[in-house]
Amino acid sequence: MRRPPAITGLHGAGGIRIVTLDWKPVSWATVVDHYAVYADGALIGKTVYPHFVHRGLDFTGVTRSYSVVTVDAAGNRSAHSSSAAVANLTSVTISGTPVATVGRFDGKGSELALSPKGYAEYPTRFPSDVDYTFGTSTPAADWSYLLPGPADKWAGTKNHRATFRFDLPAVPEQDLDLALWLIDSHASLAASALLTINGTEAGRLTFANGATKGSTIADSTYPGSPLKPSYLERPLPKALFRQGQNTLELFKDQGSWIAYDALGVFARR
Repeated sequence: MRRPPAITGLHGAGGIRIVTLDWKPVSWATVVDHYAVYADGALIGKTVYPHFVHRGLDFTGVTRSYSVVTVDAAGNRSAHSSSAAVANLTSVTISGTPVATVGRFDGKGSELALSPKGYAEYPTRFPSDVDYTFGTSTPAADWSYLLPGPADKWAGTKNHRATFRFDLPAVPEQDLDLALWLIDSHASLAASALLTINGTEAGRLTFANGATKGSTIADSTYPGSPLKPSYLERPLPKALFRQGQNTLELFKDQGSWIAYDALGVFARR
């Protein structure tokens, strides 16, 4: 028995609840059946591509030792690759202190307006789009479970905006952090939205494609749920904020809808 060659160049990057692994594939001279992927010595998956995403991790970062084995068409196995130590990221909902939030960060959108499947009512319920003030507005009445985009005919085939207002007692001494969790998004048209803080552009948020089920289902946590949740977290420069009322806006000018789990601004501890 001749062992197939071991893969080289294994490296990874951590995200919220995921670790993404990539490596250099073996040469075409080896007929590869699959690559077997291990974390801390346990088999976690198989793939025919030189790429693997370890999903379903916790919201607290943990470093794991990953390795990959080449399995050829005859079932012969290579030696394990050199290991790569990679940690998933700790969510700011764990490491930070909430400043202002809407939704519960629980994998469900049922506490939000129009949920679970009232999206067709959006144009009449929110004719000027969502404008929410933390501490005054209520999620069930004032924050739509979907943010539509220009690809959505049911919402007028136009751009849409979600405005989130909150007060700060003083200009923050450190950068703040945004947490935008989705229970789902459109499978092929999730696209992106422009983020602004107090009228200043703070970057573009690109959304992972989902399962196109979150417009009618509000829970991504039950066994067998067809939803594909995703998590966007990023720093917000302290210079963008001011004492008193602050305004965060999501301007959905590309693609189709996203379905919220929750949105929040967090201070660093």
